[in-house]
Amino acid sequence: MPNPKRRHSSTRRDKRRTHQNAAVPTLSTDSATGTLHLRHRAHWEEGKLYYKGKVVIDKTAND
Repeated sequence: MPNPKRRHSSTRRDKRRTHQNAAVPTLSTDSATGTLHLRHRAHWEEGKLYYKGKVVIDKTAND
C-alpha cells in the first residue's frame, strides 16, 4: 500500500475540501395540512404526527 512521503499542508487539504459542502434540504408541502416539511420524514402539526398526509399519532385525543 503506497503512503505519502511528506505530509500535505493544511492549505492543500482545505483546497480539496472546498467542494464538499452541505446540500440544501428538499422541502415538501403536506397534502393534509399544507405545511412545509422535510421529504420522507414525519412531522408534527397541532399535536398530531403526519406522514404521507395521514395522521399517525394523535396526542390531542389522549388529553
